[in-house]
Amino acid sequence: QVQLVESGGGLVQPGGSLRLSCAASGSTLSINGMGWYRQAPGKERELVARISRGGSTNYADAVKGRFAISRDNAKNTVYLQMNSLKPEDTAVYYCNAAKFSGANFWGQGTQVTVSS
Repeated sequence: QVQLVESGGGLVQPGGSLRLSCAASGSTLSINGMGWYRQAPGKERELVARISRGGSTNYADAVKGRFAISRDNAKNTVYLQMNSLKPEDTAVYYCNAAKFSGANFWGQGTQVTVSS
């Protein structure tokens, strides 16, 4: 089992920045990819960014050039630096960890609200 705890969400004005963190605990040695997803009210959960254990990344088109995902394998932590935030980035952001076996684990989510 893997436990994920997110932090760093909050209220920010348009154009501002936030940094999300997700710390993994438990059987972390078998974690392959980690990532961030988001779900806005009335919408389906969608991929924001993912990073492999080796550091390969992929991003949703909507956040390319504004968000950056990074990972500290020694600390079992993944980060999401979000810059130039827009109101449409408002959502609950969820951390995900995928094991080599294919099992997936989710954090409890952290609210990000972009509003003036």
